Amino acid sequence: MSGAQRMRRSLLASMLAFAMVCAVSGAAVAHDVSYSHAELRVTGAHVTLALAIHRNDAAQTLGAAAPDSFLSAAYLAPRATTLAHTLAPRFDLRANGASLALVFDAAVPDLPRHGVMLRFHADAPRTIGDVAVHALLFPANNLHETFLDVYSDGRLARQAVLSAEHPDTRVFAASTPGILAVLGTFIAAGVHHIFIGPDHILFILGLLLLGGSLAQVLKVATSFTLAHSITLALAALGIANVPSRIVEPAIALSIVYVAIENLRAGKGASDWRTRVAFGFGLVHGFGFASVLREFGLPREALGWSLLGFNVGVELGQAAIVLAVVPVLTWLRAHSPRQAGRLVIAASWVIAAVGAYWFVQRVLTRA
Repeated sequence: MSGAQRMRRSLLASMLAFAMVCAVSGAAVAHDVSYSHAELRVTGAHVTLALAIHRNDAAQTLGAAAPDSFLSAAYLAPRATTLAHTLAPRFDLRANGASLALVFDAAVPDLPRHGVMLRFHADAPRTIGDVAVHALLFPANNLHETFLDVYSDGRLARQAVLSAEHPDTRVFAASTPGILAVLGTFIAAGVHHIFIGPDHILFILGLLLLGGSLAQVLKVATSFTLAHSITLALAALGIANVPSRIVEPAIALSIVYVAIENLRAGKGASDWRTRVAFGFGLVHGFGFASVLREFGLPREALGWSLLGFNVGVELGQAAIVLAVVPVLTWLRAHSPRQAGRLVIAASWVIAAVGAYWFVQRVLTRA
């Protein structure tokens, strides 16, 4: 075989390979993607759901051989109830914390989406404050996505994409029950975060060790509250953001600093705690924001969720103050020397723990 023949054969093989790649790519593009679209409308205690699924998914669910047949109303009619009863349990709804039973209404071919439109309704015992959705319509297909639009009293409240990795979302209604549900959820989250966050607890304890009058303690607590509320709001609104690799070590340093200031404080010294509480409160606010982002902020009730979380944090702090300050006050009144020793010992412990957290957080985030 001559060199020219070998060159022509090589060129022909390359052209055939290119044509095969194009054909496969074209088939992949032409193949319908597995997706669903759900429109959930909440009005008072009533819920309606319009669920559009692709004809391929409908056929696979019922074991049908011809997906295109589902675009025919005559073919769909005798199969609609079975299809609806199969999918309804996979679209799990909870209103006000209680499960809602979806009632099947009708099914029609959905020609624009090349599939089937299923309609359901449900009624709650009372006005709905929040709706939680858990959707895994086709659990055998990990790539399936459900595009969800939620309307509350006619207004678009949430758009979400539910998948095998993220099958859940929770939406609060634009009503008084919705506001109460937001506050209840996020106040509890704020209290919970204070009591599971030993770094915040140690910082507050460090500020309280030197005691003082009720007015002094309230002034310190208010300063800390005001500061972390500012940065929490800025971070939650996306106006300011500080990476956790900076915030978390800085929080640990704030604990060390407060403990050292306690050890340096002498009789008659000015009360430094208000300005320190405000300065480091700004840092702690960014720490609260990172937790709040992980918890998930409802955009339809952003202001109420921020207020609720802040109230919860303050309630947690108030509980610590009410537990610690009376004990320290009693000890100072009955045994000043023991009270002084306690302040020194506790400050050293707090400084040591804060220093350990600082090193740990710097190394783990390096």
